Amino acid sequence: MSRGGGGGAVRESLFLNADQLEEITKLFETIDCNGSGYIDANDLGKALETVGIKIPGHEVREIVQKRMGSIREGKLDIEEFKDVYTELKTKYDVKDKWNSMIKSPKDVKEIRSQHHDEVRHSVANEEQVAFSNWINSNFTDDPDCKKYLPINPETSDLYQKCGDGILLCKMINFSQPETIHEKAINKGNLSVYQILENQTLALRSAQAIGCNIINIGPEDLRDGKEHLVLGLTWQIIRIGLLADINLQHNPNLVALLLEGETLEDFLKLSPEEILIRWVNYHLKRSGCGRTVGNFTADIKDSIAYIHLLNQIAPNHLGISTIPERESNLEDRAEKMLLEAEKMKCRAFVSPRDVCRGIYKLNLAFVANLFNKYPALEPAGDVDLGGIEETREEKTYRNWMNSMGVSPYVYRLYSDLTDGLVICQLYDKIKPNCVDWKKVTRTFKEKSANMERIENCNYAIQLGKQSNFSLVGISGKDIYDGNKTLTLALVWQLMRAYTLSVLQQLRGHSDPSTANIDKEIVAWANEKLDSGGKSGRLTGFNDPGISDGQLIIDLVDAIKPGSVDYGVVKSGQTEEEKLENAKYGLTVARRAGARIYALPEDVVEVKSKMVMTIFACLMIVALQDA
Repeated sequence: MSRGGGGGAVRESLFLNADQLEEITKLFETIDCNGSGYIDANDLGKALETVGIKIPGHEVREIVQKRMGSIREGKLDIEEFKDVYTELKTKYDVKDKWNSMIKSPKDVKEIRSQHHDEVRHSVANEEQVAFSNWINSNFTDDPDCKKYLPINPETSDLYQKCGDGILLCKMINFSQPETIHEKAINKGNLSVYQILENQTLALRSAQAIGCNIINIGPEDLRDGKEHLVLGLTWQIIRIGLLADINLQHNPNLVALLLEGETLEDFLKLSPEEILIRWVNYHLKRSGCGRTVGNFTADIKDSIAYIHLLNQIAPNHLGISTIPERESNLEDRAEKMLLEAEKMKCRAFVSPRDVCRGIYKLNLAFVANLFNKYPALEPAGDVDLGGIEETREEKTYRNWMNSMGVSPYVYRLYSDLTDGLVICQLYDKIKPNCVDWKKVTRTFKEKSANMERIENCNYAIQLGKQSNFSLVGISGKDIYDGNKTLTLALVWQLMRAYTLSVLQQLRGHSDPSTANIDKEIVAWANEKLDSGGKSGRLTGFNDPGISDGQLIIDLVDAIKPGSVDYGVVKSGQTEEEKLENAKYGLTVARRAGARIYALPEDVVEVKSKMVMTIFACLMIVALQDA
């Protein structure tokens, strides 16, 4: 399918059949680690090679350059990738790995773009069904959700009912509790403006927990853009499902360490890798002779699931391996899911989803099993000191992931040691500042360590070119995962990003402006004064910030009447301060501020995070001016 310019002729679209779509979706999910629905343009060559098309690097770059109009922020969605594949297949007459005719898929709903007739998006019906059922089962008892439920999984009900933002806000709080202050969600008979506020709140809060929402705006939620709503819903669900699959929340995971493996080695595993190891741990104990290496091909016959359920379920539930005797795969999967239902774990997958090896849904099924029935031996006397993720680390990690970096960052230090994520961040802060010819993205086995260090050295060089303070910090420090020095670099990246947006709006381009902090403080006080507020800001370490009222007042000064002062506490106790901080950050996000700081940062007056809050509020005010 070719995307022409305005008014240009458009070729007849080519579509992948169901088998091809399934295979290409698996590929996408392998590369698209954060589940955002996009892959980095830098990974296009590798992705094409996986589907049997190997072309020189310069041709890959030419393709990317040619499609700059549709590839935004250096990312391709699955439709763009399908487009590239079919175009190259036609050009080179490649004998593709599926060896089948190209035709319209049966299991995928095709959606034509409202703005570009030649752009089409696809929605996987099985995901629509799975996510609709998940919402129905988890929000039945929430009085605010009663009017939306049940969602009909077979229709476009999901997209219409997410339109006012309330369900999305509820999902975010389910995934990451207390992200959104409930009293800041507009409810009842909503005006158009209140719906816009809810939509903005949902999107900004999704970013705050690490969702990548490139190309998603409030209007997309209003219009029920199916591929965008479904992609966002999956990201929210996925973050919640995988949040506790780590040693910090499940110390008993030490039972999964391999012989000779250290805790530090284990900490480098992604949640998906931990889940695969967890499944194999229980399969080994079952004596069934099976192992799995993925949640696609290896689980299609349900045998691994049958023995996993039998191992992890409490004895009184009477979970049986009898489904293994069923010869028909789909019937076997149904009988396996009936066993899962006894454990109240029948979620996300249908028998057909199991037999087809749908990655996202099988990952969700297994993650849900782990969260409810980990069934691991007690950790004993293992020293787990120093593994807890700090608030600062979590904030930086969520910021990175919301920026759409690839691969997804699960652990701040080990996931930055090859320099690739850091270089991507530089490129997002100042587009085209990275010379990608100097960056190694595919490491050779014998020289991988040196190549990673060279990437990190280049990252430090880019920082110095950006006037970062990096005295005494080398690429080797980043490669070694030095916590203090890595945090110093990452903070300056986050600050530079925030200020780059602010400077664009102010008409300044010098990222080293020495007086920027003073300008933000002066702006805040001027805004407070013009809004009739009595509070004043002396700096980002002002103790008066701790009760949250200054932030709340500033939001109300920017968006008059947007704050319900009946919710605001006096701030006399620590509990009241924290409650105000939660409300203040929520109404700030509802106003459009891209804030990653946590309420505790406000109460404890963490000056770095406080600066980002006021800078982001200044950005909102300038955008509205």
